[in-house]
This record gives sequence, structure tokens and C-alpha cells, in this order.
Amino acid sequence: MDFFYPNFINDFWRIMGHIFFNDRSYFIISGEKRFDREKITWFCISEGIALYDSACKIIRMKDNASDNFLKIEERTDLAALLEKIPLCKTVAATGQKSAETIVGYCNSANAGQQDGTPSLQAACIPEAGAKTSLIIGERHIELYRMPSTSRAYPMKFEEKAAMYSKMLKETGIL
Repeated sequence: MDFFYPNFINDFWRIMGHIFFNDRSYFIISGEKRFDREKITWFCISEGIALYDSACKIIRMKDNASDNFLKIEERTDLAALLEKIPLCKTVAATGQKSAETIVGYCNSANAGQQDGTPSLQAACIPEAGAKTSLIIGERHIELYRMPSTSRAYPMKFEEKAAMYSKMLKETGIL
């Protein structure tokens, strides 16, 4: 895949279109069942939105897109990634598995700290739409646990869009 959330069945870009342009179809190429990568790229650049995976090596245990059957072989080095984007203050995990992976990264990276930094061993994963504070490398980051934008996730489009809108407003993007 050459960009994030290219699956036409996934509602991520419909949610962004709805929130920013009051048009669910804003990122859809007219007359086609695919998203406009160029429009998405310019949108992300203009709004200061970066997208990346929480894992760089995975194994799908079943032949489907469900995160329930996803085995994380190697997490993304979040500290190194965030060094490249120094203005980033917030990370949004678009689903439970992503949030678990990020919190797991922080737990293993911060295990055994003796410098008074709060331990993340007991860090809980927030409910969908909620946030928590984490330390990634030397940075304090707000982690939002967002609902999956997959249509398989049992939540109405409007509810998901409202949660994403709230998060974007709280982060100052919207």
C-alpha cells in the first residue's frame, strides 16, 4: 500500500472529509471506488498530520484485516520516529491493537527507570476517545486511543467522527 488507509471499505478518509469539509466523499475520486492519494497528501501536509504504523513487522495469523489476528513481531521505534518530528505532541492510536503496541513500547523502553520518572508498567490503555500521558524517549506525549475506522468496529460513523473531531479540536488541529 502506498499510503495509509487506502482500503475503500475503511472510513478513515470519509471521517476526515466529514470533519474538515462536511463531505464524506471529499477524498474519493469521483466515479471510482478509491481515495485520491494526492489530495490526501496535500491535506495532511497543510494540516500538520503525520501518519505511521505502530509496528514495522507483523504477521497476520488469519487471512483477514482484523487486528484480533495480528501478531506484532517488531514495534516501531517511537522515540527515534519522534526525534524526526520535534513539534509532535500528540499520538493518536486508531484502534485497540495500536494503543496496546504503543503503551507496550513505552513500558519496555521505560522499564527499570530510577530517575523519578513515573513508571508506565501500570499504564492503562484509555477507552476509545480518551487520552493518557506517556513518556516516549525524553518526550511527554499525549496518547489518544481512537476507535477503529474499520466498518467492522461496532460504532456508528457519526459517533466515530464526533470522537475524532473532539480529539482534533483538543490538539489544536481543528
